[in-house]
Amino acid sequence: MVEDVPYLGATLRRWRVGASTFLALPERGARLMNWHLTLGDGTVRDVLHWPENTTLEGFAKVRGGNPILFPFCARTFDRGEQNAWRAADGVRRPMPTHGLARQGAFKLTRLDARGFSAQFVPGDEARAAYPYNYAFTVAYRFAPLGLACEFRLENFGKEPLPWCAGHHFYFTLPWSPGLTRADYPIRIPARRRLRQDAAGQLVAGPPLQPEETLANPGLVDTFHTALTGNTVVFGERGRPGDIAVKLGTEPVPPADTTFVTWTERPDSPFYCVEPWMGPPNAPETKTGLQWVAPGKAGTFAVEVAVQ
Repeated sequence: MVEDVPYLGATLRRWRVGASTFLALPERGARLMNWHLTLGDGTVRDVLHWPENTTLEGFAKVRGGNPILFPFCARTFDRGEQNAWRAADGVRRPMPTHGLARQGAFKLTRLDARGFSAQFVPGDEARAAYPYNYAFTVAYRFAPLGLACEFRLENFGKEPLPWCAGHHFYFTLPWSPGLTRADYPIRIPARRRLRQDAAGQLVAGPPLQPEETLANPGLVDTFHTALTGNTVVFGERGRPGDIAVKLGTEPVPPADTTFVTWTERPDSPFYCVEPWMGPPNAPETKTGLQWVAPGKAGTFAVEVAVQ
């Protein structure tokens, strides 16, 4: 079922699906804020972290939940200038870090007992940065031990639409008392690691093994690509309850598809494992950049499950 919940002057939606409870504010960035599990002994495990805030000021940049990254992920550049991009028409336009959706307004198009769909409502910032005729929709489906989310970009214009979108899941970590990041191995099926330099170009990332622990600083701000499988798994060594993040619908995703690992500080109460269509700065490097033809629609699907 879905319920309305007052929160700092706004109205959240809350879904209870089996052992899972999901909290979201669809009208603000289509933002899933928190996901927690009620375990058999009555205790609660946070899957997605959300901090204890006292105001909605700065909501778009809160480090928690799942910010939506559209039309491009992270930092874009145009000839060395950050927060800019150059479209196919040769015009340089602004583009905020992580794009336009996380700080944008959305309108609900579906609300039911298993999730919601919300469509982006472009404001002045979005029209200046991404001046196309389109519809971008975020659709969530919630399950007792997981979720699925699909992005859909429909092109109503007469020119191809560029995009390279993604998710920014803030997973609670550690989720058991007394453990540290060293107790959490992560398995990433990638053959190539990249970083982004100060000018926005992709450069070689650190050498990593197929399995590392989340205590390894080499994982932070690293882009894992050339994937040999579509799922990243991490969790407590020797215990049940792993988290699996699945990217796309094919067993082996397209070559430029990317998982990102990031956290803010060694003691942050979260660790981000992010499925992206491609690395950052896709409009300039063309790595991971995809196009939606006029009259067509492009999609990007992910799933997250507690195993």
